[in-house]
Amino acid sequence: MIQLNAKRPNSLPVAAAEGLGLCTSQGDAEVTLRMGDSGLAAETPLTVNQMFVSAVERFGDYTALSWKEGEQQKSLSYREYYKSCRTAAKSFLKLGLQRYHGVGILGFNSAEWFISDIGAILAGGFAVGIYTTNSPEACQYVADNSKANIIVVENHKQLQKILQVEDKLPHLKAIVQYKDELKEKRPNLYSWAEFMELGRDEADAPLDAIVSSQKPNQCCTLIYTSGTTGQPKGVMLSHDNITWTALSTGRHVSLTDATRAQEVVVSYLPLSHIAAQMVDIWVTMRVGGATHFAQPDALKGSLVTTLKEVRPTAFMGVPRVWEKMQEKMKSVGAKSSTVRRKLAAWAKDVGLQTNLTKMNQSEAAGRTPFSYKIAKQLVFKKVRKALGLDRCSRCYTGAAPITNDTLEFFLSLDIPLYELYGMSESTGPHTISVAEAFKIASCGKEIPGCKTKLHNQDSEGIGEICFWGRHVFMGYLNMPDKTEEALDAEGWLHSGDLGKHDDNGFLYITGRIKELIITAGGENIPPVPIEDAVKKAVPLISNAMLIGDKRKFLSMLLTIKCQLNVESGDPEDELTPEAVELCRKLGSNATRVSEIAGGQDKAIHAAIQEGINTVNKGASSNAQRIQKWIILDRDFSLNGGELGPTMKLKRPVVLKMYKEQIENFYKELATPTSPDFPLPAK
Repeated sequence: MIQLNAKRPNSLPVAAAEGLGLCTSQGDAEVTLRMGDSGLAAETPLTVNQMFVSAVERFGDYTALSWKEGEQQKSLSYREYYKSCRTAAKSFLKLGLQRYHGVGILGFNSAEWFISDIGAILAGGFAVGIYTTNSPEACQYVADNSKANIIVVENHKQLQKILQVEDKLPHLKAIVQYKDELKEKRPNLYSWAEFMELGRDEADAPLDAIVSSQKPNQCCTLIYTSGTTGQPKGVMLSHDNITWTALSTGRHVSLTDATRAQEVVVSYLPLSHIAAQMVDIWVTMRVGGATHFAQPDALKGSLVTTLKEVRPTAFMGVPRVWEKMQEKMKSVGAKSSTVRRKLAAWAKDVGLQTNLTKMNQSEAAGRTPFSYKIAKQLVFKKVRKALGLDRCSRCYTGAAPITNDTLEFFLSLDIPLYELYGMSESTGPHTISVAEAFKIASCGKEIPGCKTKLHNQDSEGIGEICFWGRHVFMGYLNMPDKTEEALDAEGWLHSGDLGKHDDNGFLYITGRIKELIITAGGENIPPVPIEDAVKKAVPLISNAMLIGDKRKFLSMLLTIKCQLNVESGDPEDELTPEAVELCRKLGSNATRVSEIAGGQDKAIHAAIQEGINTVNKGASSNAQRIQKWIILDRDFSLNGGELGPTMKLKRPVVLKMYKEQIENFYKELATPTSPDFPLPAK
């Protein structure tokens, strides 16, 4: 029996709760909500259960979740979905889930993932997504940090990770496997069917009591960040963070209520990431949409097949997904007949010009050219159909920077990619581009009820992007210092990103603060453009890291392109064939890094210096010139600790590892490597 009346009174005064701060690092604490006086910011706060109950009341018989098992199509209505979540909640309680303890979920997107997530919340625990690519040690950290009582795994492979670290998890009481048959019987290990059976006949009253005691300003979900320094941080999101952000986002992008026409999305991005949770679970629930689960090999090639079968009305892709589509379309296009290639080139030119004109007009006005209408019939409609996007009026990109080349490619095919920007700490979106407010390379404008502040703006209007709104997180679990770093005394969330607004209020991201070098002379220098310029000037270089924070001049650590160990991925001493060929052209016989490192090879040393002189000539000031450099005897790597999971440079780690070499740069003042650009006088 579904209890639709188990909800809190709407008049609960959580917003003005006395003595509460805007943030906390305690998992069992409450916070003051950032309520506004009017509009969406003033909407009544809801718990996850209240939002779900409302969806069941309005969309009970509509399809909520669907997926394919072999050739068979399976689905759950909103009513069945809610009932399953309540059953899972009762099963979690029977297994010993304690209030404010985690339920770890480790696996690919599925109905069981959603049911575990919401079941954990209803039962008063924390829903905790764990990246499927995590090592056993990384899984252990998240499970231990969230005091996970239960871990839900997808299959035998993921189960093995947890079994390896089980003895180091003092809070763990049970493991549930939701796909495939169990290969072994162990105490406290359950199949999904066994798990759901535990709660099926349990009384409703204990669960109802927990659900009724929940408040919108309490934590219900933990999102673990994959930072480039230190251990991941547990981002605490409240019921209100989730339910309010889902409401504001749905309104901002004008999603249709299911009673008029049902929205359909495809779930394939990692659910341990807030972007996927917000799109696939919460925003969709707010409007009664249907979520279809892709196959586990979606990113290896099956995604387009699923898109063509499902034909979503909205689709979110990370830049790499759009780039892969672009590459595939270009390779198919290259094999077409001359006539087809000419037609496609003409249509793309028409598409790009028409869309750029529309984008640059303050009102999407003007007469659509006749040529565009022809191009749409002959090319654009066919392209959309081939991609499974023929019903898709909203295509989004986010989570990483995307190139203008990819944005323009899709715009030329009449598929504008709307950029969104936010972070785990803002419950996902802060700004989103929409059809009527869209600029290439901009991430749009704030979702309703949110504010942006640019902190410490420079002369060009660039400052640190700060967020305000009910989407701002509660704090980092058990990390008061980190919470204080992220949220200032007034409660603004500091993103660590640099950005600027144009005259029309569009936000543009220009860089990261943590990567900014501030020299002893007070000059602010973004390192990435200089590092990229050096790698371009000297193709032999694999990695370059600029040094100079609080220093009198800039120096650089360089690594050479080398072979990688096939098994471990570790860098080896042997140069790559490409590097050997470059050495020969430069008059060097080197075949190993050890023959070049530390300036041993004069020909290579001279070639690198020449490349650096070229980069220095393009420098905008003397402070931006590289004065000293060294070739390290080993390339940076994931296992070495210099690179993060996304191959991003972990600058603090490198600074620590190569402290001695860096200090040597600054021991003698009067011996610059580059005679053309002497050091400034002391």
